[in-house]
Amino acid sequence: MSREGVEHALRARADERDRISGDLLDLESHTTYQLLKGASLRGATERRWAAAHESLATLWLLNDAYRAVLRDAEQLRATRGRLGAEQLAELTELLAGASVVLRAAAKPVEQRSLLPQADERLTLAQTVARMDAAFQDVTSALNDIDAVWNALLPLLDAADGDLRRIHDLERDLGEDAGLDAPAAELKRLRAAVVEDPLGAAVEPDLDRLTRLLATTLTELELAIVVKEEYARRREDLVAALDRVRAAESEARLAHGAVVVKIALPPQAQPRSGVDALADRLDALDAAADRWVLRAKRLAELESEARKAADQARAAAKALYGLVGRRDELRGRLGACQVMAVRKGMAEDPAASELFERARVLLWSAPCDLTKAAAAVETYQRAIHGGKP
Repeated sequence: MSREGVEHALRARADERDRISGDLLDLESHTTYQLLKGASLRGATERRWAAAHESLATLWLLNDAYRAVLRDAEQLRATRGRLGAEQLAELTELLAGASVVLRAAAKPVEQRSLLPQADERLTLAQTVARMDAAFQDVTSALNDIDAVWNALLPLLDAADGDLRRIHDLERDLGEDAGLDAPAAELKRLRAAVVEDPLGAAVEPDLDRLTRLLATTLTELELAIVVKEEYARRREDLVAALDRVRAAESEARLAHGAVVVKIALPPQAQPRSGVDALADRLDALDAAADRWVLRAKRLAELESEARKAADQARAAAKALYGLVGRRDELRGRLGACQVMAVRKGMAEDPAASELFERARVLLWSAPCDLTKAAAAVETYQRAIHGGKP
């Protein structure tokens, strides 16, 4: 190498050494690396990190040898202001030759040979390449472990938070949600993720457990609300049952008024459900149920009371609607009769017979709406020449 080449190589290698030192310091300060240093690992993670640890030991061994050669080169350069041929040759050998010596590693006796073990010699470039391969082994293991921890530990933390909140609500309610087994399972899942993230296939169990805790938490929060609002909501439910009674009474009145005018099937008779709802409310008051169950039953009663009132009102409206349907058919029959007169069919025997059949059905009490509607339709087609 020329003097300029040696100077350039020294500067480049010094910069490279500083960069490598910075990367190694970053590696040692990496959060996951620090956690793994003192962690109790097992399974696939223990094996992967043991292999990475061997790569790390090789990395530091290579780095020490690499730095020693650079140190020798810098000391040799510092001894002379102007380099002579001998110094240039030595520096060239250090910077470009196989100057990095790796001593043969001591092996267990069962792996030794009586033949001499040769040391390995590398150039600085080869040493850096081998250091980089070892560095990639270590960082690859860190990244894989870190990815699992970053994905699962927040979920475990959230589940632990839900479990703590559940315990607080249990104390407020004076009830036990029966989560001893899920709590133990959550502890087991955390241990699996912490100790063997690469071998812990916990996602299905964690998802199921997370949903269970979320459901339980929602139920307990609802129970707290019901416990605080029970007296008011019970009064509101009593009022809702009164509205159901009124709506059912209106449906019965509608049935009584309509059944004499319109032929109704037996199933059209309104049925009352308010007494059963009232009995369930009384049972809810008397029972020593847990608040979680009481909250569910109260919500069910509130929903069913609204539904019962709506159904009764709809039944009354439908019953009165039948009378309106009869009146609409009467009006339609009258309009068809007017059309028949205009067409000169008023005296037609067949048309007259059809009209009379429809009229009798519509003015009979109770009126069979199905037959009456069919009769009106038949008469209408007749006066329109068979067209609907």
